[in-house]
Amino acid sequence: MTTLLLVRHGETDWNAVGRLQGHTDRPLTDYGRRQAAKLADELAGEEFDAVYASDLARARETADIVAEQLRLPVVQDPDLREKNWGSWEGLTAVERDRVEFVGESTEQHQARMFRALERISRRYPHGNVLVVTHGGSMRRVQTAVLGFALPVVENCGRWACAWENGTVVAVD
Repeated sequence: MTTLLLVRHGETDWNAVGRLQGHTDRPLTDYGRRQAAKLADELAGEEFDAVYASDLARARETADIVAEQLRLPVVQDPDLREKNWGSWEGLTAVERDRVEFVGESTEQHQARMFRALERISRRYPHGNVLVVTHGGSMRRVQTAVLGFALPVVENCGRWACAWENGTVVAVD
């Protein structure tokens, strides 16, 4: 069994104003960097075998800050990216009401996340792995495991799960 601690990246300027980011590559704000540093301090006493991250700047930078504290390298995996919101990227909820959605389906996004988690788990079959990803990516996994999505995860929020017998299960 591989334990996976999924973490959402720190805050970006678009998070602060409610814009969908998707594959749009936004950096962390100063506040987002402080969130990541706080997370690094909180995880400092835990043992991890590896740190993985989405290749988007906001997740990569969050992972770099935490991994430095853990003294581990960061492995980037583009399959850990947020959903590609296509025509809705950069839009607020009000703006999205006026635009037809053309982008990645939720099912495609979920399948991509599961491919990444399976690859990680095969590499660390009995490991404890930190995975820095995105809020929507975490929700895809939660929905598959729990049958419903939890409320939106705050920036640098975390949720533990495990890869066991070819699937993801919740960790108490």
